[in-house]
Amino acid sequence: MSHNRVFVIGVGMTKFEKPGSRDWDYPDMAREAGINAIDDAGVAFHEIGQAYAGYVYGESTSGQRAIYELGMTGIPIVNVNNNCSTGSAALFLAAQAIRGGLTDCALALGFEKMQPGSLGSTFDDREQPMMRHLLALAELQEFAMPPAPYMFGAAGREHMQRFGTTAEQFAKIAVKNHRHSRNNPYAQFQDQYTLDEIMGAKEIYAPLTKLQCSPTSDGAGAAILASERFVDEHGLAGHAVEIVGQAMVTDMRSTFDSNSAINLVGADMTKKAAQQVYKQAGLSADDIDVIELHDCFSTNELITYEALGLCDEGEGGKLIDNDDTTYGGRWVVNPSGGLISKGHPLGATGLAQCAELTWQLRGTAQDRQVSGARTALQHNIGLGGAVVVTAYKPADR
Repeated sequence: MSHNRVFVIGVGMTKFEKPGSRDWDYPDMAREAGINAIDDAGVAFHEIGQAYAGYVYGESTSGQRAIYELGMTGIPIVNVNNNCSTGSAALFLAAQAIRGGLTDCALALGFEKMQPGSLGSTFDDREQPMMRHLLALAELQEFAMPPAPYMFGAAGREHMQRFGTTAEQFAKIAVKNHRHSRNNPYAQFQDQYTLDEIMGAKEIYAPLTKLQCSPTSDGAGAAILASERFVDEHGLAGHAVEIVGQAMVTDMRSTFDSNSAINLVGADMTKKAAQQVYKQAGLSADDIDVIELHDCFSTNELITYEALGLCDEGEGGKLIDNDDTTYGGRWVVNPSGGLISKGHPLGATGLAQCAELTWQLRGTAQDRQVSGARTALQHNIGLGGAVVVTAYKPADR
């Protein structure tokens, strides 16, 4: 089966903000991110053939309402919700439409207007989609609220018990990501903290303190994807970035059957998706220069090092101790500040990751620039569950 090549030709995002801190609504967020992406691509809205709009909290056709801020040309608009991997699920669908020859230009847009505080459920008259995961986890570690830090904290505890990983190693990840965010004008937080400050912050669920947890956020991100023909006809190869591998994986039997908190928060999904992407792209983890991964909690970044194949199982703590995942190391992981410091408006997160890696591969990431970056990897996970992993390279120059 022949596949068309897929290129990112334009990206845009808003600054991520604390919910309620800015007087705007989701159409405003979508307009800002979408216009930024359209301007970056140098195309007109009428050239876009399909659009995918991602958000987790909102009414049923919020995607149409958001995209109508950019233009109304009657194109198919699909609303996408895949929990915290919503933005990259929209990206996956837009890429699939181009790869399959269904359109030459597609928009992926993600936005979120969130409530302050921990994530809650909206519909309490039906089974929660995470119930199976939570019941399985409660058999391994005593249940605690709120659910998200409990789940990822429990995975961290399992890693500590099995491999001797320390609370300090998880905290060092937060130190790194907060430090990286100082150079990101789009980040919700741009504050640097010492290891003692991270470890001494309010405990949410041991080993996680508040400064190791991603905040709720408002914001939007967007990416415009195009076929090789479109790129050639519009002379866009100079700043286009190619998606050289992409996979989405959902929960497998092993998620529940392995009696592992680490698998209940998606490590197996990540591992399978990464292996598929490396095979598609003809790359290995050692070939990657820069990575944006889903550090919703510091524990998940360390677990994801192993699932992405940056090191063997149980060795993630060594990577952070050796400064292997920051500037001057083997990879720069989360140069944007990651979810912990940049923020996490659920529908926008995956598209903000795409934007960051596009800027890195173009060499336009300013003070965050990873020197000589030529290959990039994106990892975005939503529990309940779905993982999207994407590999990028600059277009052939």
